[in-house]
Amino acid sequence: MKATDEVKKVLDDVKDGVNEAAHRGNAEGEKAKRELLGDEMTVGEKAKSVAHQAKETVQAEYDAAKKDLRDKT
Repeated sequence: MKATDEVKKVLDDVKDGVNEAAHRGNAEGEKAKRELLGDEMTVGEKAKSVAHQAKETVQAEYDAAKKDLRDKT
């Protein structure tokens, strides 16, 4: 593997790692918000929060999968 390819791989891994961490943090934030506010949230707000948490989790898993796949090749 060329040195430039290796550098690109490392940079892509770092980018995906940062994105994964951000998405996981956002997902945890949504969960914490529901736990903190609890009954103060309407059913609609809770549903929107659950959906946002799920979206962030999927995005985090996607970033992790990209990184894992790149490391295997």
